[in-house]
Amino acid sequence: MATSPLTSLLPFTTSSTISHSKLSSFRAFRVSASVSVPETHFQHTPRREFLKGIALSLPLIALTEPPQSQARDVAVGSFLPPSSSDPSFVLFKASPKDTPALRAGNVQPYQFIIPPTWKQLRIANILSGNYCQPKCAEPWVEVKFEDEKQGKIQVVASPLIRLTNKPNATIEDIGSPEKVIASLGPFVTGNTLDPDELIETSVEKIDDLTYYKYVLETPYALTGTHNLAKATAKGNTVVLFVASANDKQWQTSQKVLKTMLDSFKV
Repeated sequence: MATSPLTSLLPFTTSSTISHSKLSSFRAFRVSASVSVPETHFQHTPRREFLKGIALSLPLIALTEPPQSQARDVAVGSFLPPSSSDPSFVLFKASPKDTPALRAGNVQPYQFIIPPTWKQLRIANILSGNYCQPKCAEPWVEVKFEDEKQGKIQVVASPLIRLTNKPNATIEDIGSPEKVIASLGPFVTGNTLDPDELIETSVEKIDDLTYYKYVLETPYALTGTHNLAKATAKGNTVVLFVASANDKQWQTSQKVLKTMLDSFKV
């Protein structure tokens, strides 16, 4: 019968027929080990309690999950303020407490409005860019929100150098809307983006920044069959807002998703 790796390290637990001399040899070895257990513990403590004691002696790194970005498993309307432009939405303004990149000064603050029923999702440490700030070589996820009936939104950031060698380049410096989405498309869809999936592009100015906007029909995307995106560049980073939905969600939520997309600004 197969035994677990931990059991194989504890031969005295695998058989009731081990001789006294073998057990004595093991005890002698145990005395010199870095983790010592009192003699009475072997004689009187059940196996489960003994294994629990060993587990508590192991390094904490092996027993704890990696930290995740800040998120709350409650509707955002319970902690975000109403939007002044549309009271049926609430306003999310990203701050350094929200993401590693904002704390590192690698992304400029951004904001958008969102329905109060949506929830913020946790982002795994490796996806948040926490391990590579402030000099990440690949894009990372800033924040993510979801409503099961309406869809998902996320903010993705990419190092500017991944798209151009020009420092502090604007989105226009990088290239046309088509060129930018060709580079960032996989971070919209979660896999690939074909040129014929790009349905519509537009350009808009908000304050002193130019934004490229996209409508995509993506039948094979991991994020959803319908995707909206909006991108701009500021400082050393290109920031991409993505709203995604499947066919069922899109029928009822496309207006809401477009409103969120339009509200996004850095």
